[in-house]
Amino acid sequence: MSTISSPGLASGIDIKSIVSQLVALERAPLQPLQRQAATAQSKISILSTIKSSMDNLGTLAAKLGDPKSWSGVNATSSNAGEVAVAASSTATAGRFTLSVTSLATSQAAASGVLNAVGGLGTGTLSFSVAGGASRDVEILAGEDSPAAIAAKINSSDVGVTATVLKDASGERIVMRSKETGASNTFTVGVAGGNADGLQKLAFGGGAPGDMTQTQPAANAMFSIDGVDLQSPTNKLTDTVPGVTLTLNKVTSAAVDINVATDTEGMKKNIQAFVDAYNSISTLLTTATAYNETTKTAGSLQGDSTAIGLQNALRGMMRSVTGNGAFTRLADIGIVAAQNGKLEVKADKLDAAMGNLSAVRNLFTSDDGDATTVGFGLKVKTFADGIAGATGSLNARTDSLKAAVTRNGKEQERVIDRAARAEVRYLAQYNAMDAAVGRLNGLSTFVNQQITLWNRNTG
Repeated sequence: MSTISSPGLASGIDIKSIVSQLVALERAPLQPLQRQAATAQSKISILSTIKSSMDNLGTLAAKLGDPKSWSGVNATSSNAGEVAVAASSTATAGRFTLSVTSLATSQAAASGVLNAVGGLGTGTLSFSVAGGASRDVEILAGEDSPAAIAAKINSSDVGVTATVLKDASGERIVMRSKETGASNTFTVGVAGGNADGLQKLAFGGGAPGDMTQTQPAANAMFSIDGVDLQSPTNKLTDTVPGVTLTLNKVTSAAVDINVATDTEGMKKNIQAFVDAYNSISTLLTTATAYNETTKTAGSLQGDSTAIGLQNALRGMMRSVTGNGAFTRLADIGIVAAQNGKLEVKADKLDAAMGNLSAVRNLFTSDDGDATTVGFGLKVKTFADGIAGATGSLNARTDSLKAAVTRNGKEQERVIDRAARAEVRYLAQYNAMDAAVGRLNGLSTFVNQQITLWNRNTG
């Protein structure tokens, strides 16, 4: 908008004030357009929140609709410090006792003091683990110190690790097989090197050397319910199907292992679903309500999409599956409160969980009949339809975004009209001021002539 710097010099009229008021009239349609745009943006924002909440509800409903969510088990140990336990969904509920006599160990051997002057010598170390093929580690000039040899063994895939120990007498190398178990013994052959250096690392297989076994390779020895068993590792993954047992210590007493159906986890999934529903319910109620205290309407008051969604959700939660011992959510303690939210009656849900298959069926039933489909699948399908790419929430949001775009263009037109009107008004009033100036000049000239005429004729 152009700046008006002064009133009309000739006419004395405040052109700036007049033009400003006329331009303000031209811009008057902007205010309702801006209010409309703000209202539409508010609706877009709340619809986005509702869509996100519906997606979350659908995700939690899908979890309840998945039979795998109802097969969870929980495993406990009476002494996890000695025997830790974890169970997968394939585990069978049950109890047993476990006693550990000895843990699985890996073979270890230590060399004597390595005192070769100027290095341990170049050569080849040949490793064989569990009677397998030999794997060589070449020791070259400049890497024949104890530390360099240990580092090269550790960086090679030979199935053995090495550590350097140092005391007042000198340095030693300790080797250990990477795997535990009686079969995982190792041998070390040496070719080349110094007699007082590299050759001292020969071990096992009748090879002369200075390596002494410090720990034998051994299986874990344990018993389950009195049955003696053994394992090459301390982590038992297939001894009891679906159960992983970690042997940490020799047991001081028999450890009780209990594998039970994880009903607490299942109830948490149900509560999460209820909480997600209540979040949407509160959101829709607030967005569509009129606050008598503040005299303000919610962003979506009267919005058919929001009202329809709220009614559909409430109706769905009261619907019947028509299949199984439990056919309604209320049958397992999920009831509707007066404010439209859902409540979980803990005592009733606990009692219902005694018939776990019926509770599972209430959420997972899928026999192809829309009237008997489980609540988990039913709500998931509904949520996908509402919040999906072609759902009503996206359609309503797209409509509002289009309205905002049109509104923006209309605001631009109003602003453009006002700018052009300002130029026009300024031109008109400046022309008027110029005309008044000319007339004032003419009037002055005439008055001067009359004065002169009167003087000459007097």
